[in-house]
Amino acid sequence: MKRCFRLTGSTDFKRVRRSGKSYAHPLVVLYALKSEKSGLRVGVSAGLAVGNAVKRNRAKRLLRAAMNELLPQTTLGSDLLLIARSPLPKSDLQHTRAALSNLLERAGLVSQNHEP
Repeated sequence: MKRCFRLTGSTDFKRVRRSGKSYAHPLVVLYALKSEKSGLRVGVSAGLAVGNAVKRNRAKRLLRAAMNELLPQTTLGSDLLLIARSPLPKSDLQHTRAALSNLLERAGLVSQNHEP
């Protein structure tokens, strides 16, 4: 994921988690918060409940790859936080992409003018 699309810093993560609206799926939790900036920024996190370092890193890589494919059809002006859940490292890219697409639709963050 390009640097301009990344949410960095613990203060940004805390702000989105505290003030954003959450949407849950068995594989991932999405926190969405409208931003003052016109761009879209995404942060990815995986806690100790996901597993050891290898599993956490795999979960984060899956989330980044799936989100990278969904960026063109996602509306701008929001800060998103993706938090991996424990079944995610056993999942594949297709299921992760479907889960993220479902969450983005529920959050109303899919642009209407994208082409499938």
